[in-house]
Amino acid sequence: MTDTDQAHEARPTTAIDAIAETWVDTELDLFPEYRVYLGRVGHEGEYSDYSPEGSERVISEVRKTLANIHAATPVDAVDEVTKMDLSRELQLQIDKHEAGFDQRDLNVIASAPQSMRDIFDLMPTDSEEDWSHVATRMRNLPAAMDGYIRTLRTGIAAGNVPAIRQIREVIAQAGKHVADTGFFYRLAEGARAGTSDLPTSLRVDLAAAARDSAGAYAVLSEFLENELAPHATQRDAVGREIYTLASRDFLGAVVDLDETYEWGIEELARMTAEQESIAREIKPGASVLEAIAFLDEDASRKLHGTDALQRWMQETSDRAVEELSKVHFDIPAEVRRLECMIAPTQEGGIYYTSPTDDFSRAGRMWWSVPEGVTEFDTWRELTTVYHEGVPGHHLQIGQAVYNKALLNTWRRNAGTSGHAEGWALYAERLMEQLGYLDDPADRLGMLDGQRMRAARVVLDIGVHLEKQLPDGSGPWTGEYAFGFLGANVNMSPEFVRFEVNRYLGWPGQAPSYKIGQRIWEQLRDEFARREGADFDIRAFHKKALDIGGVGLDTLKAAMLT
Repeated sequence: MTDTDQAHEARPTTAIDAIAETWVDTELDLFPEYRVYLGRVGHEGEYSDYSPEGSERVISEVRKTLANIHAATPVDAVDEVTKMDLSRELQLQIDKHEAGFDQRDLNVIASAPQSMRDIFDLMPTDSEEDWSHVATRMRNLPAAMDGYIRTLRTGIAAGNVPAIRQIREVIAQAGKHVADTGFFYRLAEGARAGTSDLPTSLRVDLAAAARDSAGAYAVLSEFLENELAPHATQRDAVGREIYTLASRDFLGAVVDLDETYEWGIEELARMTAEQESIAREIKPGASVLEAIAFLDEDASRKLHGTDALQRWMQETSDRAVEELSKVHFDIPAEVRRLECMIAPTQEGGIYYTSPTDDFSRAGRMWWSVPEGVTEFDTWRELTTVYHEGVPGHHLQIGQAVYNKALLNTWRRNAGTSGHAEGWALYAERLMEQLGYLDDPADRLGMLDGQRMRAARVVLDIGVHLEKQLPDGSGPWTGEYAFGFLGANVNMSPEFVRFEVNRYLGWPGQAPSYKIGQRIWEQLRDEFARREGADFDIRAFHKKALDIGGVGLDTLKAAMLT
């Protein structure tokens, strides 16, 4: 079963499309921040309801929509995929709710304390009205934070709390927002509408709203320190039950976690051997560390300052889009636009945000450069641009957004980490095959990333399931994870610290990259086996991407059934 042959033909709206569209409308009402991501008007300045009552309201709508989609009958292959994947996602939301995920939802990268702030990065700021919406959202942040704190209190009562390590790290993050040099104050002080100053009354409003938002983080910090921390576990592991649900969430697939752990150990050894071989190409007889030291002395491969980093990112991305669109991919004009940005935070992440539904806001690649990091090596980062841009996330997600003739709104904007990040790692290898990483230094950088992703499979499953260490010397612990990752990446201590804290608080997400790549490669190989002499890799890519960002089990069913 595949729905890709109709990818560019107008298609009548079906009953299942209507259910999916209604679910998107429901999400837009339940989660006003989602409107910013899609570029939709309405509910400007509002926040989602993070309270226990808000969670119950959400799950009630989920159950209602799941019953509707179960009762609907598909009329074509497109409907079959939509029903399969929307059902999967809605059921997973119910399972996570019943397991108490909301009650313990605190981590260093993807929980409410981050998302409440992150939304400001995407809010329009071109007019006075836009800045008025910014002020409104900052004023509304304290109430949203209060609801979130009440939800965490239900976790205390249920004995369902996050690990102390995550609490300590979020307290530190909150402290940065509380300071008078923090994000909200800087946002208000730098407010301008294009080249025009804002009215004094609006500036006063923004300054007061910034104090409100900063105050909300002070309240959060006090709660975390005085109420949540005393109940927190010292143990970083979340256990098999929670981890299994988290893995399903990020992959959109069920995998054998024990087999995957063993595969991860083998894959890490393979990546290490490949990296050692490339190191000897760079400098005869050199170890990986010696080859890296050699490259680090090469001034021609260095960038100084975030301005230079941003320019290089944009130039590299623009060149890849231009060249790949000539031969290897059919890239629509709207998708060719990708903006490379330095994020206003300094947390250490590199990430992509999708274009709005009408492409009025382009897809964006963001680099959150850690404080104090001012020097960058192009050989390390070239593959990252391909991963986040084209043919990675931007091609995959931008193509789904563009594909309105086939996909309803939910299908264009749905997706899992395993699908997206697995494709992005698959894309890195594809760029090597297309000759974009012929320089051994650039291949070493790519392999450094691939080795890190393999190490994360071992680390993440190992820590959270408390598996035996690869050398059999005892069970995994959070503390061991820092040294393990440091031994398998050539990155700054700040990067290693940020990454491991992320894995410990966001179980299942980090392995989804490499596991997703594995599933993509298995799918391609099985598709090629079935097609035989008629197999066309470019046609495979087009069919797969035209399906949209579904779970990986859905993708396999759609491509192979």
